[in-house]
Amino acid sequence: MSAVNGTKFKSAVFLLTGIPGQEDVENLWISLPLCLMYVISLLGNSVILLIIKRDPSLHEPMYIFLSMLGITDLGLLIATIPTILGIFLFNSREISFDACFAQLFFIQSLQCIESSVLLLMAFDRFVAIRDPLRYASILTLPRITNMGLVCVLRGVIVILPLPLLLKRFQYCRVNVLSHAFCLHMEVMTMACADITVNNIYGLFITVLTVGLDSLLIFFSYVMILKTVLSITSHQEFLRALNTCVSHLCAVLIFYTPEFSLTLIHRFGRGSSPLLQIVLAYVYLLVPPLINPIVYCVKSKHLHSRIIRVFVK
Repeated sequence: MSAVNGTKFKSAVFLLTGIPGQEDVENLWISLPLCLMYVISLLGNSVILLIIKRDPSLHEPMYIFLSMLGITDLGLLIATIPTILGIFLFNSREISFDACFAQLFFIQSLQCIESSVLLLMAFDRFVAIRDPLRYASILTLPRITNMGLVCVLRGVIVILPLPLLLKRFQYCRVNVLSHAFCLHMEVMTMACADITVNNIYGLFITVLTVGLDSLLIFFSYVMILKTVLSITSHQEFLRALNTCVSHLCAVLIFYTPEFSLTLIHRFGRGSSPLLQIVLAYVYLLVPPLINPIVYCVKSKHLHSRIIRVFVK
């Protein structure tokens, strides 16, 4: 037992890894694309937020929900920038236990909030297509604000136990993580203790948040499809479907790597480590990069406002 305690206090840090086996090319070929992705993501989400805030014609439920998505994506970027760029630019691999636990809390609570926001956006599309005349009266600003607060509270409450559960463990193994950031699914395997509770609770919150949200989004689109199929006008039919394309892209971009990474970590013991690493980067970096691009391209109203600002 004394050996365990001694190791714990001797190594009070985790060592992060950029891409295992690619350390010799990290600084040259990976840091520049990552920096470019971060810059585009930060600028894209910031521009959308600024345009929506400044233009009263964009103060509609759909764009308010888009603002929530943009704020969440910016939060994810801020939570991951220090360690990812720290490794690829400065080869700074060490992260203290407390900093690691804080990072995984922010990353996973923001992921939970983003999942909730995508559900709200699905509900927004359902109301807009199913009952357009009552759209503004159903999705009022106070109601949207309350929905947003519930999303934040749910994300914080369900994720907060994770770092608290990790904090009670002793870490006596080689504390080398395979990612450039901390995730609960990997950090808990570094503990020299029974992690059954962490496994069960981690699976529980995955089902409760991402699993439930994705199921409700699916049902929302089933109802949307039923409504759209009842439209007799071909032009109105296409227009109704077109309003959902941006959201469907955001849903696929978010949930595909999320589910894949969760399944691989829990059940894919023999899977390629490189596949896990790539999925983890896609899981965190691609949605904040692609979401602003998709919405700017597909939303003519938003697209025209952005062009007007930059043309001036």
